[in-house]
Amino acid sequence: MKREIFIGLMLLPVISIAGQQNNTDSLVNALNTRELTNRERIELCSQLFDSYILSDLEKASIYADRGLKLAEKEGDKTMASKFNASFGRIYNTKSSYDTALVYWKKALDLAVKIKDREREASAYLGTGVLYARQEKFIPALDCFKSALSIYENAGRKQNSIVTMGNIASMYRSMENDERAVFYLEKMKNAAEETDDAYGKMKAYFDLGAVYHKRAATENRQENAKRALDYELKAYDAARSLGDKAHQIATAQALKAIYSNYLEDEDTAFRYARESLHAAREFGDPKMLVAALNAISGSYYFQKRYKEAEAAALEAWETDTADINMGSDLLRTLILSYTAMGNKAGAELFFGKYRDLVRRHIDRTGRKTMADMEVRYETEKKEIRIASLEKERRLYVWIALAGVLSVSALALVLWQTKRNARKERLLIATRSVLDGEMKERTRLAQDLHDRLSGNLSAVKIELGSQAEFLQNVRDKLDKCIREIRETAHDIMPSSLRFGMKVALEDFAAQFPNVKFHFFGEEKRIDTRMEYVVYCCAGELVNNAVKHSGAKEINLQLVQNGRYVTLTVSDDGCGYNEKNALNGMGLTNIRNRVASCNGKIDTSTSPGKGTETTVELKIEKSVW
Repeated sequence: MKREIFIGLMLLPVISIAGQQNNTDSLVNALNTRELTNRERIELCSQLFDSYILSDLEKASIYADRGLKLAEKEGDKTMASKFNASFGRIYNTKSSYDTALVYWKKALDLAVKIKDREREASAYLGTGVLYARQEKFIPALDCFKSALSIYENAGRKQNSIVTMGNIASMYRSMENDERAVFYLEKMKNAAEETDDAYGKMKAYFDLGAVYHKRAATENRQENAKRALDYELKAYDAARSLGDKAHQIATAQALKAIYSNYLEDEDTAFRYARESLHAAREFGDPKMLVAALNAISGSYYFQKRYKEAEAAALEAWETDTADINMGSDLLRTLILSYTAMGNKAGAELFFGKYRDLVRRHIDRTGRKTMADMEVRYETEKKEIRIASLEKERRLYVWIALAGVLSVSALALVLWQTKRNARKERLLIATRSVLDGEMKERTRLAQDLHDRLSGNLSAVKIELGSQAEFLQNVRDKLDKCIREIRETAHDIMPSSLRFGMKVALEDFAAQFPNVKFHFFGEEKRIDTRMEYVVYCCAGELVNNAVKHSGAKEINLQLVQNGRYVTLTVSDDGCGYNEKNALNGMGLTNIRNRVASCNGKIDTSTSPGKGTETTVELKIEKSVW
């Protein structure tokens, strides 16, 4: 399984350096001897890193570090992302996964910040490889799928093909062959559409492996036939490309299919021999052991026991780290020695087989215990973290509730204080109005009853004395009329009969004031009637004095709930923004506020003025 993942992910570094033709020595000389700008040095560091990444990690690290520092100095976020990704690859290769993850995250964050989708996808790919090598398949899948989405949207077919292969490898590692086949079919179709030879070979090889595996459990012949078709295509593609690794692996797969499912040992042996020949040329010990294991099995089935023994012994002496490979070799040796009658040899390798199984069990047990301990410690940490997180959330909520409570209390106190202040102001205003009404009534009564009566008595007395005092009598008559008018202005006697009568009487004094009444005439609270009358007087007087109006309308509307006073004129109007609040307007607003009423004025220069006062009736007198 790990070898399959390794093969699937090897495409990434190959593609990243494809087409690089610069001579490494000349690049080093150019970097050290020529007068270069920082941006030119950054580009050379990038090329040198690509030259060394597969051969010398230490030198690759030197140029990645130098390039990163220059990129950060120049503020070049694109190259800074690239060099952070370079360090991610270096530490990934060294299996320093935590450090690698830090650099991949920096590369990704910078790519996202500068909106470089190409580097963002590359960072996702690198992070996916990191997780895959740790067998963290779910996060690896998430990263590969993020990269695939970017590549597909950008129309990057070759990158999409590589990424789909990696996704399929993850699903195969998770034993989810159905999803693996889905992505491998997409990969195959895309590779065939673009004539991507490497992509086609990889898709054919992996699809063959999936159907080969299925043949062991279901539809034996059908799945074996499909596996054979794909592996033959993969083998031809590998030979055309000169890809020894896939040629070796595909030849071994064909050997197994012909031997196990088609019972064609001659063809199986031919592919086993070709696999061994390619493995000896390639020089990879693990691949050589796999090829020797395959051909030793073919020799045994051909009853060529000596040759089976020789191939198995060579493989055993080369590398036996793989428990599956080692157990296959030992079984071949045991069976070969048994068939040749070599009891001692069979017993010797049976003991080795038993030791190998025991070591594997011990290693597996220790690994299982270690995994359990790690899982236990991880779960403890997670539980502790979850507990701390709950406590933190509880404290946050408590603090938030406290802040909200204090804020609410402060708001309530402020509102209470504000309401109390308004209530005090309202009471004070009403008290002033009540006092004003009483004082006006008393003063009007005194003027009318006492001073006017006294003046009338003087007039009568003067009338009985002599006619020459006629002039004095005329002046007294004028004085009496003025006193009565003044008394009426101070507190109109007509208000005793209600607002309608009082306002009609008031409007009659002006030739250009017309009074209109609508609704139901009912007596209301005395203070409210007085407020309406005072507002009407003030507004009409303002219109007469200041507006130059030809016509003034005074309108009173009364129903069971509201009384509305409107004074409108066709005068000069004024700019409300520039209007000064004189004593008259201030008095009107205070009077209206004392009855919890509303006042609204609409005016503009040259368009007249309309003022509306609305009071809610608290109670009717009758």
